[in-house]
Amino acid sequence: MGGSLKQVRDAGRGGAGPFRVLACLAVALALSACAGEQTGTVLAPAAVKVPVEAPRVTGRDRGSDADHAKLVASFGGEYRAPATLRLLTEVTDRLVKASDRPDQSYDVTLLDSPVVNAFALPNGRLYATRGLVALASDTSEIAAVLAHEIAHVTLSHATARTELELRSQLVSRVVADVLNDPATGAQLQSQSRFALARFSREQELEADGAGVRTLARAGYDPFGAGRFLTALNRTIALKSGAGSAGEPDMLATHPGTAERIALVTRAARRTGAPGIGIDDRARYLAAIDGISYGDNPGDGAVRGRRFIHPNLGIAFEVPDGFTIENTRNAVLGTTGEGSRRLLFDQVEAGAEQGLDEVLKATWNDIIEPGSIETRSVGVHPAATAVSRGKDWTFRLAAIRVGDRTFRMIMAAKGATDPDPAFRRWIASLSAIAPEDTQALRPLRLQVVPAASASAEDLARRMAVPDRALDRFLVLNGLERGAALKPGESYKLVVE
Repeated sequence: MGGSLKQVRDAGRGGAGPFRVLACLAVALALSACAGEQTGTVLAPAAVKVPVEAPRVTGRDRGSDADHAKLVASFGGEYRAPATLRLLTEVTDRLVKASDRPDQSYDVTLLDSPVVNAFALPNGRLYATRGLVALASDTSEIAAVLAHEIAHVTLSHATARTELELRSQLVSRVVADVLNDPATGAQLQSQSRFALARFSREQELEADGAGVRTLARAGYDPFGAGRFLTALNRTIALKSGAGSAGEPDMLATHPGTAERIALVTRAARRTGAPGIGIDDRARYLAAIDGISYGDNPGDGAVRGRRFIHPNLGIAFEVPDGFTIENTRNAVLGTTGEGSRRLLFDQVEAGAEQGLDEVLKATWNDIIEPGSIETRSVGVHPAATAVSRGKDWTFRLAAIRVGDRTFRMIMAAKGATDPDPAFRRWIASLSAIAPEDTQALRPLRLQVVPAASASAEDLARRMAVPDRALDRFLVLNGLERGAALKPGESYKLVVE
Protein backbone atom coordinates (compact mmCIF):
# COMPACT_ATOMS: atom_id res chain seq x y z
CA MET A 1 0.00 0.00 0.00
CA GLY A 2 3.03 2.23 0.50
CA GLY A 3 2.41 5.97 0.61
CA SER A 4 -1.34 5.61 0.16
CA LEU A 5 -1.54 3.64 3.40
CA LYS A 6 0.33 6.39 5.21
CA GLN A 7 -2.08 9.03 3.88
CA VAL A 8 -5.09 7.07 5.07
CA ARG A 9 -3.47 6.38 8.43
CA ASP A 10 -2.62 10.05 8.87
CA ALA A 11 -6.21 11.02 8.11
CA GLY A 12 -7.28 9.14 11.23
CA ARG A 13 -4.23 9.83 13.35
CA GLY A 14 -4.09 8.98 17.04
CA GLY A 15 -4.51 5.96 19.25
CA ALA A 16 -8.16 5.41 18.39
CA GLY A 17 -7.90 6.54 14.81
CA PRO A 18 -9.87 4.65 12.16
CA PHE A 19 -7.00 3.14 10.28
CA ARG A 20 -4.83 2.32 13.28
CA VAL A 21 -5.55 -1.33 12.47
CA LEU A 22 -4.30 -0.78 8.93
CA ALA A 23 -1.06 0.43 10.45
CA CYS A 24 -1.03 -2.71 12.61
CA LEU A 25 -1.50 -4.76 9.44
CA ALA A 26 1.57 -3.14 7.92
CA VAL A 27 3.53 -3.95 11.06
CA ALA A 28 2.25 -7.52 10.99
CA LEU A 29 3.43 -7.91 7.42
CA ALA A 30 6.82 -6.56 8.39
CA LEU A 31 7.00 -9.06 11.24
CA SER A 32 5.94 -11.88 8.98
CA ALA A 33 8.89 -11.01 6.76
CA CYS A 34 11.19 -12.34 9.48
CA ALA A 35 9.60 -15.67 8.81
CA GLY A 36 9.89 -15.49 5.07
CA GLU A 37 12.91 -13.38 4.39
CA GLN A 38 15.38 -16.14 5.08
CA THR A 39 17.76 -14.70 2.56
CA GLY A 40 21.49 -14.97 2.82
CA THR A 41 23.84 -12.06 2.32
CA VAL A 42 27.23 -11.90 0.69
CA LEU A 43 28.15 -9.02 2.96
CA ALA A 44 30.27 -9.53 6.03
CA PRO A 45 28.27 -10.29 9.20
CA ALA A 46 26.86 -7.19 10.85
CA ALA A 47 29.49 -5.44 12.93
CA VAL A 48 26.95 -3.85 15.26
CA LYS A 49 27.70 -4.94 18.82
CA VAL A 50 26.52 -3.77 22.20
CA PRO A 51 29.32 -1.56 23.60
CA VAL A 52 31.26 -3.24 26.40
CA GLU A 53 30.60 -0.26 28.65
CA ALA A 54 26.84 -0.68 28.29
CA PRO A 55 25.12 -1.57 31.56
CA ARG A 56 24.30 -5.28 31.77
CA VAL A 57 20.59 -5.20 32.33
CA THR A 58 19.43 -8.48 30.83
CA GLY A 59 20.27 -12.11 31.23
CA ARG A 60 19.61 -15.41 29.50
CA ASP A 61 16.27 -16.24 31.07
CA ARG A 62 14.77 -19.42 29.65
CA GLY A 63 11.28 -18.10 30.23
CA SER A 64 8.39 -19.71 32.01
CA ASP A 65 5.79 -22.14 30.79
CA ALA A 66 3.19 -19.46 31.56
CA ASP A 67 4.87 -17.03 29.14
CA HIS A 68 4.95 -19.74 26.48
CA ALA A 69 1.25 -20.47 27.03
CA LYS A 70 0.33 -16.78 26.71
CA LEU A 71 2.33 -16.43 23.50
CA VAL A 72 0.76 -19.53 21.99
CA ALA A 73 -2.73 -18.35 22.98
CA SER A 74 -2.13 -15.01 21.23
CA PHE A 75 -1.57 -16.90 17.97
CA GLY A 76 -4.70 -19.04 18.17
CA GLY A 77 -3.27 -21.90 20.23
CA GLU A 78 -1.31 -24.93 19.07
CA TYR A 79 -2.31 -26.50 15.78
CA ARG A 80 -2.57 -30.27 15.93
CA ALA A 81 -1.00 -31.78 12.82
CA PRO A 82 1.26 -34.66 13.92
CA ALA A 83 2.79 -35.35 10.50
CA THR A 84 3.60 -31.68 9.92
CA LEU A 85 5.08 -31.17 13.38
CA ARG A 86 7.14 -34.35 13.08
CA LEU A 87 8.65 -33.09 9.83
CA LEU A 88 9.42 -29.65 11.33
CA THR A 89 11.12 -31.28 14.31
CA GLU A 90 13.22 -33.59 12.12
CA VAL A 91 14.29 -30.67 9.92
CA THR A 92 15.19 -28.61 13.01
CA ASP A 93 17.31 -31.44 14.46
CA ARG A 94 19.19 -31.76 11.18
CA LEU A 95 19.81 -28.01 10.99
CA VAL A 96 21.02 -27.79 14.58
CA LYS A 97 23.67 -30.43 13.93
CA ALA A 98 24.97 -28.25 11.06
CA SER A 99 24.74 -24.96 12.97
CA ASP A 100 27.40 -23.09 14.93
CA ARG A 101 25.80 -24.31 18.17
CA PRO A 102 25.05 -28.03 17.76
CA ASP A 103 24.74 -28.32 21.55
CA GLN A 104 21.69 -26.00 21.69
CA SER A 105 18.34 -27.69 22.20
CA TYR A 106 15.18 -26.54 20.41
CA ASP A 107 11.47 -27.17 20.75
CA VAL A 108 9.15 -26.48 17.79
CA THR A 109 5.54 -25.33 18.21
CA LEU A 110 3.07 -25.16 15.32
CA LEU A 111 0.62 -22.26 15.79
CA ASP A 112 -3.02 -22.21 14.68
CA SER A 113 -2.79 -18.91 12.81
CA PRO A 114 -3.31 -18.14 9.11
CA VAL A 115 -0.70 -15.36 9.10
CA VAL A 116 2.69 -16.14 7.58
CA ASN A 117 5.05 -15.89 10.52
CA ALA A 118 7.83 -17.63 12.41
CA PHE A 119 9.97 -16.50 15.32
CA ALA A 120 12.35 -17.79 17.97
CA LEU A 121 12.88 -17.08 21.64
CA PRO A 122 16.35 -16.97 23.23
CA ASN A 123 15.54 -20.14 25.19
CA GLY A 124 15.42 -22.21 22.01
CA ARG A 125 11.68 -22.28 21.43
CA LEU A 126 10.83 -22.06 17.73
CA TYR A 127 7.38 -21.14 16.46
CA ALA A 128 5.87 -21.44 13.00
CA THR A 129 2.31 -20.74 11.93
CA ARG A 130 0.22 -23.03 9.77
CA GLY A 131 -0.06 -20.10 7.36
CA LEU A 132 3.69 -20.17 6.87
CA VAL A 133 3.76 -23.95 6.52
CA ALA A 134 1.03 -23.74 3.86
CA LEU A 135 3.01 -21.19 1.82
CA ALA A 136 6.24 -23.22 1.69
CA SER A 137 6.39 -25.63 -1.25
CA ASP A 138 9.15 -28.03 -0.23
CA THR A 139 11.32 -29.10 2.69
CA SER A 140 14.23 -26.83 1.76
CA GLU A 141 11.96 -23.76 1.94
CA ILE A 142 10.68 -24.56 5.42
CA ALA A 143 14.25 -25.45 6.42
CA ALA A 144 15.34 -21.98 5.29
CA VAL A 145 12.78 -20.40 7.63
CA LEU A 146 13.90 -22.52 10.58
CA ALA A 147 17.61 -21.98 9.85
CA HIS A 148 17.09 -18.22 9.93
CA GLU A 149 15.32 -18.40 13.30
CA ILE A 150 17.98 -20.73 14.71
CA ALA A 151 20.60 -18.17 13.66
CA HIS A 152 18.83 -15.50 15.71
CA VAL A 153 19.22 -17.72 18.77
CA THR A 154 22.84 -18.76 18.20
CA LEU A 155 23.83 -15.14 17.53
CA SER A 156 22.02 -13.93 20.72
CA HIS A 157 20.17 -11.28 18.72
CA ALA A 158 17.28 -10.85 21.14
CA THR A 159 19.62 -10.25 24.07
CA ALA A 160 21.76 -7.80 22.09
CA ARG A 161 18.74 -5.82 20.92
CA THR A 162 17.30 -5.64 24.44
CA GLU A 163 20.63 -4.40 25.76
CA LEU A 164 20.80 -1.67 23.14
CA GLU A 165 17.18 -0.64 23.71
CA LEU A 166 17.60 -0.37 27.47
CA ARG A 167 20.92 1.45 27.13
CA SER A 168 19.33 3.99 24.77
CA GLN A 169 16.45 4.53 27.17
CA LEU A 170 18.86 4.93 30.07
CA VAL A 171 20.98 7.52 28.26
CA SER A 172 18.02 9.64 27.15
CA ARG A 173 16.44 9.46 30.62
CA VAL A 174 19.67 10.54 32.32
CA VAL A 175 20.09 13.48 29.96
CA ALA A 176 16.44 14.54 30.35
CA ASP A 177 15.98 14.00 34.10
CA VAL A 178 19.38 14.06 35.77
CA LEU A 179 21.05 16.66 33.56
CA ASN A 180 17.74 18.56 33.22
CA ASP A 181 17.92 18.76 29.43
CA PRO A 182 14.58 17.39 28.10
CA ALA A 183 15.17 18.70 24.58
CA THR A 184 18.45 16.84 24.16
CA GLY A 185 16.91 13.77 25.81
CA ALA A 186 14.06 13.78 23.30
CA GLN A 187 16.52 14.23 20.43
CA LEU A 188 18.57 11.28 21.63
CA GLN A 189 15.45 9.17 21.94
CA SER A 190 14.45 10.01 18.37
CA GLN A 191 17.95 9.19 17.11
CA SER A 192 17.88 5.88 18.99
CA ARG A 193 14.76 4.80 17.09
CA PHE A 194 16.65 5.02 13.81
CA ALA A 195 19.68 3.33 15.34
CA LEU A 196 17.58 0.46 16.65
CA ALA A 197 15.84 0.02 13.29
CA ARG A 198 19.24 -0.09 11.55
CA PHE A 199 20.49 -2.51 14.20
CA SER A 200 17.51 -4.82 13.55
CA ARG A 201 18.09 -4.71 9.80
CA GLU A 202 21.72 -5.64 10.28
CA GLN A 203 20.69 -8.47 12.59
CA GLU A 204 18.37 -9.78 9.90
CA LEU A 205 21.16 -9.74 7.34
CA GLU A 206 23.48 -11.51 9.76
CA ALA A 207 20.83 -14.17 10.43
CA ASP A 208 20.24 -14.46 6.69
CA GLY A 209 23.89 -15.24 6.02
CA ALA A 210 24.19 -17.71 8.90
CA GLY A 211 20.91 -19.36 7.93
CA VAL A 212 21.91 -19.99 4.32
CA ARG A 213 25.27 -21.40 5.39
CA THR A 214 23.55 -23.75 7.83
CA LEU A 215 21.02 -24.72 5.19
CA ALA A 216 23.76 -25.74 2.78
CA ARG A 217 25.81 -27.58 5.43
CA ALA A 218 22.71 -29.58 6.39
CA GLY A 219 22.38 -30.77 2.81
CA TYR A 220 19.27 -28.79 1.86
CA ASP A 221 18.92 -26.74 -1.32
CA PRO A 222 20.20 -23.27 -0.31
CA PHE A 223 18.14 -21.72 -3.12
CA GLY A 224 15.03 -22.65 -1.11
CA ALA A 225 15.57 -19.49 0.94
CA GLY A 226 15.12 -17.26 -2.11
CA ARG A 227 12.13 -19.21 -3.35
CA PHE A 228 10.31 -18.80 -0.06
CA LEU A 229 11.14 -15.10 0.17
CA THR A 230 9.79 -14.59 -3.34
CA ALA A 231 6.57 -16.42 -2.43
CA LEU A 232 6.18 -14.28 0.67
CA ASN A 233 6.72 -11.09 -1.31
CA ARG A 234 4.08 -12.14 -3.84
CA THR A 235 1.66 -13.03 -1.04
CA ILE A 236 2.03 -9.58 0.52
CA ALA A 237 1.41 -7.97 -2.87
CA LEU A 238 -1.80 -10.01 -3.26
CA LYS A 239 -3.00 -8.93 0.18
CA SER A 240 -2.27 -5.27 -0.47
CA GLY A 241 -3.96 -5.27 -3.85
CA ALA A 242 -0.89 -3.55 -5.28
CA GLY A 243 1.47 -4.72 -7.96
CA SER A 244 4.32 -5.10 -5.48
CA ALA A 245 4.82 -5.51 -1.76
CA GLY A 246 6.56 -2.15 -1.40
CA GLU A 247 9.69 -1.39 0.56
CA PRO A 248 10.18 -0.44 4.21
CA ASP A 249 10.96 3.06 5.38
CA MET A 250 13.94 4.13 7.49
CA LEU A 251 12.28 2.91 10.67
CA ALA A 252 11.58 -0.56 9.26
CA THR A 253 13.23 -3.42 11.09
CA HIS A 254 13.85 -5.46 7.93
CA PRO A 255 15.87 -4.67 4.81
CA GLY A 256 14.10 -4.23 1.48
CA THR A 257 12.75 -7.47 0.03
CA ALA A 258 14.11 -6.96 -3.49
CA GLU A 259 17.59 -6.39 -2.08
CA ARG A 260 17.37 -9.50 0.04
CA ILE A 261 16.21 -11.68 -2.85
CA ALA A 262 19.27 -10.59 -4.86
CA LEU A 263 21.59 -11.13 -1.90
CA VAL A 264 20.27 -14.57 -1.04
CA THR A 265 20.59 -15.73 -4.61
CA ARG A 266 24.22 -14.64 -4.70
CA ALA A 267 24.85 -16.20 -1.30
CA ALA A 268 23.34 -19.49 -2.42
CA ARG A 269 25.45 -19.48 -5.57
CA ARG A 270 28.55 -19.23 -3.43
CA THR A 271 27.65 -22.56 -1.84
CA GLY A 272 27.42 -24.28 -5.23
CA ALA A 273 25.28 -24.62 -8.32
CA PRO A 274 21.50 -25.13 -8.17
CA GLY A 275 20.47 -28.71 -7.58
CA ILE A 276 23.27 -29.63 -5.17
CA GLY A 277 20.96 -29.90 -2.16
CA ILE A 278 17.72 -31.73 -1.58
CA ASP A 279 14.30 -30.11 -1.58
CA ASP A 280 12.32 -33.25 -0.61
CA ARG A 281 9.19 -31.76 -2.18
CA ALA A 282 7.07 -34.91 -2.29
CA ARG A 283 7.61 -35.66 1.40
CA TYR A 284 6.82 -32.08 2.38
CA LEU A 285 3.57 -31.95 0.43
CA ALA A 286 2.50 -35.27 1.93
CA ALA A 287 3.15 -33.90 5.44
CA ILE A 288 0.99 -30.79 4.94
CA ASP A 289 -1.83 -32.38 2.93
CA GLY A 290 -5.13 -31.61 4.64
CA ILE A 291 -4.00 -28.84 7.03
CA SER A 292 -6.37 -25.94 7.62
CA TYR A 293 -5.99 -22.88 5.42
CA GLY A 294 -7.02 -19.32 6.14
CA ASP A 295 -9.26 -18.17 8.96
CA ASN A 296 -10.88 -20.37 11.56
CA PRO A 297 -14.59 -20.00 10.71
CA GLY A 298 -15.46 -19.42 14.36
CA ASP A 299 -13.25 -16.32 14.31
CA GLY A 300 -14.90 -14.97 11.18
CA ALA A 301 -14.51 -16.08 7.59
CA VAL A 302 -14.44 -14.42 4.18
CA ARG A 303 -16.43 -16.10 1.44
CA GLY A 304 -16.22 -14.05 -1.72
CA ARG A 305 -17.52 -10.56 -0.89
CA ARG A 306 -19.34 -11.85 2.20
CA PHE A 307 -17.97 -11.84 5.76
CA ILE A 308 -19.54 -14.16 8.33
CA HIS A 309 -18.66 -14.28 12.02
CA PRO A 310 -20.47 -17.14 13.83
CA ASN A 311 -19.24 -16.22 17.31
CA LEU A 312 -20.41 -12.61 16.95
CA GLY A 313 -23.56 -13.71 15.15
CA ILE A 314 -23.24 -11.17 12.31
CA ALA A 315 -22.60 -11.08 8.57
CA PHE A 316 -22.25 -8.44 5.86
CA GLU A 317 -21.40 -8.12 2.17
CA VAL A 318 -18.99 -5.57 0.72
CA PRO A 319 -19.65 -3.70 -2.56
CA ASP A 320 -18.33 -4.85 -5.92
CA GLY A 321 -14.64 -4.22 -6.46
CA PHE A 322 -13.57 -4.71 -2.83
CA THR A 323 -11.31 -7.48 -1.63
CA ILE A 324 -11.51 -8.08 2.12
CA GLU A 325 -9.29 -9.74 4.68
CA ASN A 326 -10.10 -10.82 8.22
CA THR A 327 -7.29 -9.78 10.57
CA ARG A 328 -6.97 -10.26 14.31
CA ASN A 329 -8.54 -6.87 15.16
CA ALA A 330 -10.63 -5.91 12.16
CA VAL A 331 -11.90 -6.72 8.70
CA LEU A 332 -9.94 -4.67 6.17
CA GLY A 333 -10.88 -4.06 2.56
CA THR A 334 -9.49 -2.31 -0.48
CA THR A 335 -10.24 -1.95 -4.15
CA GLY A 336 -7.66 -3.12 -6.64
CA GLU A 337 -6.34 0.36 -7.39
CA GLY A 338 -6.41 1.36 -3.72
CA SER A 339 -8.69 4.37 -4.15
CA ARG A 340 -11.33 3.06 -1.74
CA ARG A 341 -10.86 1.26 1.56
CA LEU A 342 -13.00 0.00 4.39
CA LEU A 343 -12.70 -1.16 7.97
CA PHE A 344 -15.07 -3.11 10.21
CA ASP A 345 -14.34 -3.68 13.90
CA GLN A 346 -15.95 -3.99 17.31
CA VAL A 347 -15.63 -1.18 19.84
CA GLU A 348 -16.21 -0.95 23.57
CA ALA A 349 -19.36 1.02 24.36
CA GLY A 350 -21.64 1.11 27.38
CA ALA A 351 -25.30 0.26 26.95
CA GLU A 352 -26.24 3.81 27.92
CA GLN A 353 -23.71 5.50 25.62
CA GLY A 354 -25.25 7.13 22.57
CA LEU A 355 -23.93 5.90 19.23
CA ASP A 356 -23.16 9.47 18.18
CA GLU A 357 -20.92 9.68 21.23
CA VAL A 358 -19.28 6.38 20.23
CA LEU A 359 -18.33 7.89 16.87
CA LYS A 360 -16.85 10.98 18.49
CA ALA A 361 -14.94 8.94 21.07
CA THR A 362 -13.39 6.51 18.58
CA TRP A 363 -12.48 8.94 15.78
CA ASN A 364 -9.58 11.33 16.36
CA ASP A 365 -10.02 13.46 13.27
CA ILE A 366 -12.64 16.16 12.77
CA ILE A 367 -16.20 15.01 12.16
CA GLU A 368 -17.96 17.38 9.78
CA PRO A 369 -20.33 19.64 11.76
CA GLY A 370 -23.99 18.67 11.38
CA SER A 371 -23.18 15.41 9.58
CA ILE A 372 -24.03 13.04 12.44
CA GLU A 373 -27.34 11.24 11.84
CA THR A 374 -29.15 8.90 14.21
CA ARG A 375 -30.95 6.26 12.21
CA SER A 376 -31.72 2.56 11.91
CA VAL A 377 -29.92 0.02 9.78
CA GLY A 378 -32.56 -2.66 9.36
CA VAL A 379 -33.71 -3.28 12.92
CA HIS A 380 -30.45 -2.08 14.46
CA PRO A 381 -29.88 1.43 15.90
CA ALA A 382 -27.03 3.32 14.26
CA ALA A 383 -25.31 6.66 13.92
CA THR A 384 -23.49 7.84 10.80
CA ALA A 385 -21.18 10.76 10.09
CA VAL A 386 -18.77 12.30 7.57
CA SER A 387 -15.12 13.25 8.03
CA ARG A 388 -12.96 14.91 5.39
CA GLY A 389 -9.20 14.70 5.62
CA LYS A 390 -6.56 16.25 3.40
CA ASP A 391 -6.49 13.35 0.93
CA TRP A 392 -9.45 11.15 1.89
CA THR A 393 -13.18 11.42 2.52
CA PHE A 394 -14.60 9.11 5.20
CA ARG A 395 -18.08 7.78 5.90
CA LEU A 396 -18.45 6.45 9.45
CA ALA A 397 -21.08 4.35 11.21
CA ALA A 398 -21.53 2.94 14.70
CA ILE A 399 -24.15 0.19 14.81
CA ARG A 400 -25.48 -1.71 17.81
CA VAL A 401 -26.39 -5.37 17.28
CA GLY A 402 -27.69 -6.85 20.52
CA ASP A 403 -25.22 -5.93 23.25
CA ARG A 404 -22.32 -5.38 20.83
CA THR A 405 -21.31 -2.19 19.02
CA PHE A 406 -19.52 -2.20 15.66
CA ARG A 407 -17.83 0.46 13.54
CA MET A 408 -18.08 0.48 9.75
CA ILE A 409 -15.78 2.96 8.00
CA MET A 410 -15.35 3.54 4.27
CA ALA A 411 -12.78 5.91 2.75
CA ALA A 412 -12.51 7.28 -0.76
CA LYS A 413 -9.46 9.08 -2.06
CA GLY A 414 -9.83 12.79 -2.67
CA ALA A 415 -13.15 14.60 -2.44
CA THR A 416 -15.23 11.72 -3.80
CA ASP A 417 -18.01 10.85 -1.37
CA PRO A 418 -18.28 7.05 -0.92
CA ASP A 419 -21.83 7.41 0.44
CA PRO A 420 -23.73 5.24 -2.12
CA ALA A 421 -21.42 2.25 -1.67
CA PHE A 422 -21.23 2.91 2.07
CA ARG A 423 -25.01 2.82 2.48
CA ARG A 424 -25.26 -0.48 0.57
CA TRP A 425 -22.53 -1.94 2.75
CA ILE A 426 -23.99 -0.96 6.13
CA ALA A 427 -27.46 -2.03 5.00
CA SER A 428 -26.10 -5.54 4.43
CA LEU A 429 -25.12 -5.96 8.10
CA SER A 430 -27.41 -8.53 9.65
CA ALA A 431 -27.65 -10.84 12.62
CA ILE A 432 -27.41 -14.54 11.83
CA ALA A 433 -28.76 -17.54 13.67
CA PRO A 434 -26.41 -20.35 14.75
CA GLU A 435 -27.95 -22.75 12.24
CA ASP A 436 -27.05 -20.34 9.42
CA THR A 437 -23.37 -20.99 10.06
CA GLN A 438 -23.46 -24.79 10.06
CA ALA A 439 -22.62 -24.89 6.36
CA LEU A 440 -19.57 -22.66 6.91
CA ARG A 441 -16.85 -25.23 6.57
CA PRO A 442 -13.15 -24.50 7.14
CA LEU A 443 -10.85 -24.32 4.14
CA ARG A 444 -7.96 -26.75 3.88
CA LEU A 445 -5.05 -27.62 1.66
CA GLN A 446 -5.46 -30.54 -0.68
CA VAL A 447 -2.48 -31.96 -2.55
CA VAL A 448 -3.54 -33.34 -5.93
CA PRO A 449 -1.71 -34.61 -9.04
CA ALA A 450 -1.96 -32.51 -12.19
CA ALA A 451 -3.87 -34.18 -14.99
CA SER A 452 -2.60 -31.72 -17.60
CA ALA A 453 0.01 -29.00 -18.07
CA SER A 454 -2.61 -26.25 -17.61
CA ALA A 455 -2.40 -24.26 -14.37
CA GLU A 456 -5.81 -22.80 -15.18
CA ASP A 457 -7.41 -26.25 -14.91
CA LEU A 458 -6.32 -26.71 -11.30
CA ALA A 459 -6.83 -23.05 -10.39
CA ARG A 460 -10.53 -23.35 -11.22
CA ARG A 461 -10.85 -25.75 -8.28
CA MET A 462 -9.50 -23.19 -5.78
CA ALA A 463 -12.03 -22.10 -3.09
CA VAL A 464 -10.73 -18.52 -2.87
CA PRO A 465 -12.59 -15.19 -3.13
CA ASP A 466 -10.77 -13.83 -6.17
CA ARG A 467 -7.70 -14.10 -8.42
CA ALA A 468 -7.76 -17.90 -8.22
CA LEU A 469 -4.99 -18.37 -10.79
CA ASP A 470 -2.66 -15.86 -9.12
CA ARG A 471 -3.23 -17.47 -5.73
CA PHE A 472 -2.65 -20.95 -7.11
CA LEU A 473 0.62 -19.86 -8.71
CA VAL A 474 1.89 -18.16 -5.54
CA LEU A 475 0.87 -21.10 -3.37
CA ASN A 476 2.86 -23.45 -5.57
CA GLY A 477 5.86 -21.22 -6.31
CA LEU A 478 5.03 -20.95 -10.00
CA GLU A 479 5.35 -18.02 -12.39
CA ARG A 480 2.54 -16.94 -14.71
CA GLY A 481 2.66 -18.97 -17.90
CA ALA A 482 4.41 -21.89 -16.25
CA ALA A 483 3.36 -25.34 -17.40
CA LEU A 484 2.50 -27.99 -14.83
CA LYS A 485 4.11 -31.41 -14.89
CA PRO A 486 1.35 -33.98 -15.42
CA GLY A 487 1.35 -36.46 -12.56
CA GLU A 488 3.25 -34.14 -10.20
CA SER A 489 1.48 -32.94 -7.06
CA TYR A 490 0.31 -29.36 -6.39
CA LYS A 491 -1.50 -27.56 -3.56
CA LEU A 492 -5.13 -26.46 -3.81
CA VAL A 493 -7.35 -24.59 -1.36
CA VAL A 494 -10.63 -26.46 -0.98
CA GLU A 495 -13.62 -26.62 1.36
